[in-house]
Amino acid sequence: MNQLIFGNLVHRPLRSIISAFAVAIEVVMILSIAAIMLGMLNGSKTRTSGIGMDLFVRPSSTTAFAALSSAGTSVKVADVLDKLPHIAVASPVNIQMSMGASLENIYGIDYASYDALKPFVFTAGGPFSGPNDVIVDDYFAASDKGGHKVGETIQILKHDFRISGIVEHGKGGRKFIPIATMGEITNNPGKASAFYVKSDDIANQAAIREEIKNTEGMQNYDVQTLDEWLAQMTPDKLPGFNIALRIVIGIAVVIGFLVIFQSMYTAVMERTREIGILKSMGASRLDIVSVVLRETGLLAVCGIALGVGITYAMRTILHITNPKLDFSVTPAWVASAIGIALAGALFGALYPALKAARKDPIDALSYE
Repeated sequence: MNQLIFGNLVHRPLRSIISAFAVAIEVVMILSIAAIMLGMLNGSKTRTSGIGMDLFVRPSSTTAFAALSSAGTSVKVADVLDKLPHIAVASPVNIQMSMGASLENIYGIDYASYDALKPFVFTAGGPFSGPNDVIVDDYFAASDKGGHKVGETIQILKHDFRISGIVEHGKGGRKFIPIATMGEITNNPGKASAFYVKSDDIANQAAIREEIKNTEGMQNYDVQTLDEWLAQMTPDKLPGFNIALRIVIGIAVVIGFLVIFQSMYTAVMERTREIGILKSMGASRLDIVSVVLRETGLLAVCGIALGVGITYAMRTILHITNPKLDFSVTPAWVASAIGIALAGALFGALYPALKAARKDPIDALSYE
């Protein structure tokens, strides 16, 4: 039976290759969309961890994702926070999402306090020297053909900015502009979306929370530790994440299912006499179903291996050509993609297999 299965695949090489590629495309679609979306989320979490703050303070009306919330509180709240006993630094931020050439968060910062959380490490240039200056990280500076250099003019939020400095990546965003300029651009001057707080001692976080809650006018502010905040940055909390993922997975499964269904259905019709011979020699219905499903399983395994290999090759190429793109291929999603693709392929072959098993041996032998 194994020789028969292998012989059937080799006898029809083009169909076998197309079927395997269909499964591979299914796997690549699932893994690539998950890698891009999870990469964005995990990359954001990693960069947030490098800001230097250990507490996140925001109005209770805003979301955990600062870029998805309006800047609705005064930057002067930072002065109030600075006066509390156990707070070493309080830095206001106004983060806006840009939908330009790529989806990214632009950080509006108060340079002095943001740098005090954890100093920027400049590889070129220096801090802001004017309201229309921007600091970019080394990943952005290395992107695009020829890269970007200090003194160059780039467009952010439909405004021109001069690159004043290039810093090492991993400190929140990839582009930083003065918070006052961000307020002017968004017609919301003097406002912040959240505050990054650095405590004088990590052991005083609970005390700081109580101090903020007991401060007049800040009773309704949400205070979270960095660990609590990062724990909320999950796909379930990101609007549209799971919906987009399910849609892509659904489309991928349909593609794989239809190609395998059409391939195996046609193969069964072409091998009607062969099936009749097998049944006349004593093959049971289960044997016939097994032949079709095992043939499909072999095609699926080849397609899955090809799809996983293509995805990892894509990751390597993207890391070289576009280092600022977070493309995260995780073992959990590889396992999920393998399971989904294999189940879809076998399900697509199930009806053709059952149809083959139900064929009458006499009718099958007389089939032309």
